[in-house]
Amino acid sequence: MGLSARQQDLLRRIPGVDHLLERARAERGLHGIPRTVLVNSARRVVEALRRSILDNGDRFSENRLSDAALLDAVADRVDREMAFNLKRVVNATGVVIHTNLGRSLLPRTAIDNVAALSGRYSNLEFDLATGRRGSRYSAVEDILCEVSGAEAGMVVNNNAGAVLLALETLARGRKVIVSRGELVEIGGSFRIPDVMARSGGILTEVGATNRTHLRDYEGAVDADTALLLKVHKSNYSVVGFTAEVSLTDLVALGKQHGVRVMEDLGSGMFIDFSKYGLAREPTVQDSVATGADVVTFSGDKLLGGPQAGLIVGKKDVLDAIKKNPITRALRIDKMTLAALESTLRLYRDPEEAVATIPTLRALTMAYEELKQRAGRLSEDLAGLGDDRLTTVLLDLPSRVGGGSLPLQDLPSRCVGVEIAGISANAVESAMRAHEPPVIGRIEDDRFIMDPRTVGEDETPLIRDAFRRLLERA
Repeated sequence: MGLSARQQDLLRRIPGVDHLLERARAERGLHGIPRTVLVNSARRVVEALRRSILDNGDRFSENRLSDAALLDAVADRVDREMAFNLKRVVNATGVVIHTNLGRSLLPRTAIDNVAALSGRYSNLEFDLATGRRGSRYSAVEDILCEVSGAEAGMVVNNNAGAVLLALETLARGRKVIVSRGELVEIGGSFRIPDVMARSGGILTEVGATNRTHLRDYEGAVDADTALLLKVHKSNYSVVGFTAEVSLTDLVALGKQHGVRVMEDLGSGMFIDFSKYGLAREPTVQDSVATGADVVTFSGDKLLGGPQAGLIVGKKDVLDAIKKNPITRALRIDKMTLAALESTLRLYRDPEEAVATIPTLRALTMAYEELKQRAGRLSEDLAGLGDDRLTTVLLDLPSRVGGGSLPLQDLPSRCVGVEIAGISANAVESAMRAHEPPVIGRIEDDRFIMDPRTVGEDETPLIRDAFRRLLERA
């Protein structure tokens, strides 16, 4: 089917890229923008107009070809091209360790330390006492051992890397005994059996999905067994008729047979959250105290620091792991080390850690404080003075997130928003399109915001997002 006369006329009226580029630069103040960005922006505007004319036919609005509309389109495109892809968002979901939104927020001291060290030279791998090359692990090993109680420690880029490295060092070509109920899969299709295969360890499953006994492990141990592995079920729970072997019993069995014992804690923690009304989970200190040879855990989950995989345990085991050539492929950079050391130092005083590490602060926030925050946010939105917008305060649960404490609901007070004539889905979409984006959730045809994960300085950003939405509507 050929083009209509109107479509042909509209296509002829689209200006050339060079002409559009020069006018936009002169009339929209785009001086100082790299030429490649200007050219790409003008070209994409022209291509979008051409596609729209071809696709929409007689429904295409001629207003889009006006000088003002064309220049605005180029300027908007330039703004998008110049904006960073990785950007700050307001997390109003109530999910504290939100994997899609960057997981844990760093404490202020960590942010300051990263800023101080990232723009200057540092003693990353330089021993100031001897004037010779040093180890980057020394930056955090002492404080990591102090807090955890372990003989030695090291850090790699994430816990998956830590598990892979430990297995490859200790069990390559030999048997690793694991309970069938602990063969977990976490986000991003990370599966223990797959990591085991990559490490060269030979997986030996014992027990049943819901019940594993010490005799199951003992019956599988032989001369080819390198490791007894316990994996914490951080992102799911088996309930009902269940049984599992404690790490303490596994360590005793390992000593009896001369077999190393390793625990993958997943989302490790240094704080007993049961003191704050949350479920009791084993801490890193608990695992180390059992005498386990090696324990691995994450840095950016319940620890509240940067992405990292922490490995602690017996000195001879850690010495062997440090010598593995794979460590170079998994090592962390100076900024991660700076953030991690700063975060770990806060754990010298557990009360200070809970008060100053954002993840811990959010997880332990009292309901009364959340109630007050929700009330203030609701009042701020009401202050926009638009009768189309209504808010309601709701008791809804927050979640820990990040595959941590999967059954734990955190009581919270949330703000539900409805706007007459605009669906909840449209509100959610508009909030995501705002700068900075405001990420919430939808329940019962309302846009829900949970103050547990909203900084007190972010309320004006939310208010501005709704103000702009109402103006455009």
